Amino acid sequence: MYIIVIGGGRVGYYLSRALLAEGHEVLILEKDARVCQGIADELGSVCLRGDGCEVATLIEAGTERADMLIAVTGDDADNLIACQLAKHQFKVSRTISRISNPRNEALFRKLGVDVTVSATNIILENIEIEVPTHPLTHLLTLASRGLEIIEVKIPPTSSAAGKTLGMLSLPPDSVLSLVLRRGVQPFVPDGNTIFQPGDEVIAVTRPESEEAIRIALRGS
Repeated sequence: MYIIVIGGGRVGYYLSRALLAEGHEVLILEKDARVCQGIADELGSVCLRGDGCEVATLIEAGTERADMLIAVTGDDADNLIACQLAKHQFKVSRTISRISNPRNEALFRKLGVDVTVSATNIILENIEIEVPTHPLTHLLTLASRGLEIIEVKIPPTSSAAGKTLGMLSLPPDSVLSLVLRRGVQPFVPDGNTIFQPGDEVIAVTRPESEEAIRIALRGS
């Protein structure tokens, strides 16, 4: 598989080293000449000096034959531009972007980036294992459908506790698909299901409706 990595910093370097070890063909695009030289000293001729946001650089990199482009610079705007150029101009089938600001995640998905990776969200989702009150966990993104599968835990203070599914005000195009309740088998809720404190609810929704789901199940 031919993979282009935008950004030769620590993330790009270690990612590329791992991909090379797996037998992939990898090319790193990096603007800083000193960084490029350092990568060449360590990994060989796998770094091209240039701006991954520029069409000329992407042409030189042979982006039209790339199977995947991964943008891991520290600048969200640069990562988005690189992924959009790869997807729409060079028809790269798979684009992955690092995101520094998790608020940009929904925008990236709307604009066609296949996979987004937010270090902040990864840390928060791991905290959820240790801190049961963490409000919302992303389980899966269905980018091609514009949907997400999330998990929301109902706290004792939630106004949803004691109410039925039919009584909740949910955003359109959102479905509560599964309830995980201590002491019973997981079950699919219906309009008469009464939610209890501690229920973990699996929902399918659109990224822009996450906050509405959170408020409906946990309160403002």
